[in-house]
Amino acid sequence: MRNLVLLMFAFTISTLVSAQDLNCYERLESAFKERGSYTVSDDIHRNVIIVFFEDDEPFCVKGKARVENGTVSSIFIYYDDNTSEMYDKKLLNQRRQAPTISNGISEMIYTSDNEKLKVVFVEKIKPKRKRFKEAEIPDDF
Repeated sequence: MRNLVLLMFAFTISTLVSAQDLNCYERLESAFKERGSYTVSDDIHRNVIIVFFEDDEPFCVKGKARVENGTVSSIFIYYDDNTSEMYDKKLLNQRRQAPTISNGISEMIYTSDNEKLKVVFVEKIKPKRKRFKEAEIPDDF
């Protein structure tokens, strides 16, 4: 049992250290892979993260997205004053179709201006799994 506790502690420390080295998208992607996602319904989702990939380096901004028929149909970008503006570009996947969503993250989206981006539906991530609380054993036990 002690080995299990030590293993869990080591895993937690390594996860925290490695999370500091990840960029904004890698942290999101890692969390979704680990925890999974609820289904993204057709609606306007007001709390998403839009990840732009410039020279394959991600840049994350807050936004909202409209989902229709299980695909991302439009996105809006939030500004510092909490206003939003529609990102008025055609959104297509690599096959020149509407981008689908898998495990809470859209597939890569391409625009007519050769921009690449993904939409992350952060409110759809499943909660963290409960972990055992480590017992505190007095030194004189």
